[in-house]
Amino acid sequence: MKAFGKVHKYGDNVDTDVIIPARYLNSADPKELAQHCMEDIDKDFVNNVKEGDIMVAVQNFGCGSSREHAPLSIKASGISCVIASTFARIFYRNAINIGLPILECAEAAENIENGDEVEVDFDTGVITNKTKNQTYKAQPFPDFMKDIINAGGLLKSLKK
Repeated sequence: MKAFGKVHKYGDNVDTDVIIPARYLNSADPKELAQHCMEDIDKDFVNNVKEGDIMVAVQNFGCGSSREHAPLSIKASGISCVIASTFARIFYRNAINIGLPILECAEAAENIENGDEVEVDFDTGVITNKTKNQTYKAQPFPDFMKDIINAGGLLKSLKK
């Protein structure tokens, strides 16, 4: 399984209130949530994101509340993968539960820049920055997590 896309880069401590502002939590519709994803930190994100693009941040991505709306809005926006140095634990779990691939790789998070084109091989954990011709190595997903992500999330995986 691979992902390829343009990078949307953010810094440290991007919390769930920035990913999807609380004022939109009255909806669980992924398409509606996607229309407001990242708007408090990047008003142009929804206009610039394309299907398959990749989000990169630095430390503690997804901190804050435990709401599942945050990874859901990212996935529904078209983002195929999130790369960060570290993730908040509950965000990590929620992302996998809804089938959003996320990888921890400090070197990639530090060196990849906004607008770079990046390819991710989920089977090997290799992240290739095509723009800079650099590669980084993240820990690949264990098989059980690959199964959950490939199924589209934990509930869909269990139904199989």
